[in-house]
Amino acid sequence: MQAEIITIGDEILIGQTIDTNSAWLGNRLSDYGIEVVQITSINDKRTSIIDALQAAEKRAQVILITGGLGPTKDDITKKVLADYFNTHLVTDNKAMDNIQKIIKRLNREVLQINLDQALVPANCIAIQNYKGTAPGMYFEENNIIYISMPGVPYEMKAMMENDIFPMLNKKNSNFAIEHKTITVVGVPESHLATQIENIETNLPPYIKLAYLPHLNLVRLRLSAKSNTHNRSELRNSIQEAFMSIQTLIGGSWFDGEISLAEVVGDLLKKNKLTIGTIESCSGGYIANKITSVPGSSAYYKGSLLTYAYETKADIADIAPKELLKYGAVSHEICEQMARNAQRKLNVDYCIATTGIAGPTGETKDKPVGLVYIGLAKPDGTIEINKCQFYGTREQVIERTANAALDMVRKSLP
Repeated sequence: MQAEIITIGDEILIGQTIDTNSAWLGNRLSDYGIEVVQITSINDKRTSIIDALQAAEKRAQVILITGGLGPTKDDITKKVLADYFNTHLVTDNKAMDNIQKIIKRLNREVLQINLDQALVPANCIAIQNYKGTAPGMYFEENNIIYISMPGVPYEMKAMMENDIFPMLNKKNSNFAIEHKTITVVGVPESHLATQIENIETNLPPYIKLAYLPHLNLVRLRLSAKSNTHNRSELRNSIQEAFMSIQTLIGGSWFDGEISLAEVVGDLLKKNKLTIGTIESCSGGYIANKITSVPGSSAYYKGSLLTYAYETKADIADIAPKELLKYGAVSHEICEQMARNAQRKLNVDYCIATTGIAGPTGETKDKPVGLVYIGLAKPDGTIEINKCQFYGTREQVIERTANAALDMVRKSLP
């Protein structure tokens, strides 16, 4: 089955609200063997909704609509749908009860504008919304499924998980789909594509390889879809292909279903080791990535943020004459930062960063994007990588963090 997602709302078109619903839906629909062929964002106008529906019917068997179900006058989706299906609005009693319970629980007066949200087109199956007041709607016309849901993400997700996915699964039970992802670190997309070209060329016709690059990382996703193979067969085919890829690219990959920070955290916990950070150009971003993982307090002990010369001297115990001699962005200073912070934080591993994130601050010998990354290790050695990153300030910082975490990953057993 093929699906189209239609998101309704001026706030999406002007960038006031980021459309996270479509990303979530696309990811979850694929688990049920439903391929998203198009995502369309439109404004809150009758003609726009009708035009989008008519266009989607030519491409998809499932049309998912989010937005426009609120209580205000600009929320016109269900009225347009009633007209579109040549029917009228009726009160859904379950939705009415749900609305009254929610509003009374909030100690608010139940207004007519709230009760009107229980109105749904007469030809739909109402989907109850236990996270909010606007019910969803399920239609089937001319072998096409139309599903309208609130735009509030947690309301939409609850409807999909509790009611809609089971309904769609029954309609698409003969289709099998499997995905597997690995992430490759530090290998440019073009180099990676050349390296695994023969494997990609010889994949079975029902398996597709996608490259998803992002700042020093490339996610490789294999998707297998078939009406004739079961899930187990597809899973085995994907695994065989990935084993061939992993043999070619060596140790530069990790499980793509989790983040690099999670991979590092799991390895540190497994080996009962601790880590700390001392950051300059990355401004605490590496610490943020590490601590974004639940349970990171088991291995992460803390950070020193030494952005200015004086803080490198006062906090990291680097002699001012050394800073003047080598400059803050140098192999020598990075090494001292890593060593001194490892001692101060009393950790097994310590990451150090110093560089020029830009867009200003470069010199003749030290361009924007020059970054030194240091890693102090439990055996007393310190690894220093000199990197030249490109892109915006934010991209340089992101690349620095990914490269630093990968140094830790590679050094752990």
